[in-house]
Amino acid sequence: MASSIIIPWIFYIQILTISSKAIDAVPAIIVFGDSSIDTGNNNYLPTFAKCNFEPYGRDFPGGTPTGRFCNGRLPPDFVSEGLGLKSIVPAYLDPTFNISDFATGVCFGSSGTGYDNSTAAILKVFTLWKEVEFFKDYQTKLRAYLGDEKANEVISEALYIISVGTNDFLINYYNFPQRRTQFTIPKYEDFLIGNAEDFIRKIYSLGARKLSLTGLPPMGCLPLQRTLNRKNPHSCSEERNKVAFEFNEKLKASVVKLMIELPGLKVLYVDVYEFLSRLITRPSRYGFEVAEAACCGTGRFETGVLCNRLTPHTCLDADKYVFWDAFHPSERANKIMSDELLPSLKLAFL
Repeated sequence: MASSIIIPWIFYIQILTISSKAIDAVPAIIVFGDSSIDTGNNNYLPTFAKCNFEPYGRDFPGGTPTGRFCNGRLPPDFVSEGLGLKSIVPAYLDPTFNISDFATGVCFGSSGTGYDNSTAAILKVFTLWKEVEFFKDYQTKLRAYLGDEKANEVISEALYIISVGTNDFLINYYNFPQRRTQFTIPKYEDFLIGNAEDFIRKIYSLGARKLSLTGLPPMGCLPLQRTLNRKNPHSCSEERNKVAFEFNEKLKASVVKLMIELPGLKVLYVDVYEFLSRLITRPSRYGFEVAEAACCGTGRFETGVLCNRLTPHTCLDADKYVFWDAFHPSERANKIMSDELLPSLKLAFL
């Protein structure tokens, strides 16, 4: 395990398995989740949850808006590069890529989705279970391309990145009455944890064995949540942060249970709550100047279609900001988090 100075924010649980075959590389990165990892699948959906327009992507290679909710690259891109694979992880629905590209990395993520299917329905995006269907389709194409034996090896030795859950609270529970009338917050957390477990069991049954599972961020400190904080304007919502922390504790316990239940499963739990909190509370330590507001527009509420090339006041240098838009970290923040994660990924899975 790397020193606690380098990665104090990662809670790591691992069951060791004995193998006669040494694996010295991760052959592919396979990604599930929401806008924290979606590399462009929503471009092909009739939804407002997309960002394939300027100024998104202005710092991406070529200055191209790809559908990533960022000024540049996302964590899966940096992780892929750090593990010796491609510098970008392509979106599965992007017609400019094919199975030869997807063989070493693919993203099934859909911005706006959650563990709860009703969350995806709000913005008419893909459910997490639809992402599983894409994974099945991918496996069929991969076996046709590589042959059964090689494809099965890729599937079992790939790193699976899962990052989802924030939208279930911030888009769904707090804004629409259906789930609030059905569940208290603790019961809704339990409902989501049950769905998360079912999802992991499903991809395990399809061959996934090495998982990087990201918890919820300090969602009360996202710029948009600061703006909506009526009790203490422009400050973090401690109530929202408390919910994220409680959910993460339950997710950690779930990881322990699943690794006992599912032979050969390894999970690295990524405590993004702790690390992003450090970027937000001590930005200058990491070279940032602004953590309370985002780069795009006023930095208080602009995200998605509200962050466009006509939006006034967008900053000139996103590297000075922890957040790119009012909901998503900047490319530089993504890189810092990914660089901190890589040593533990390598220790766990290489």
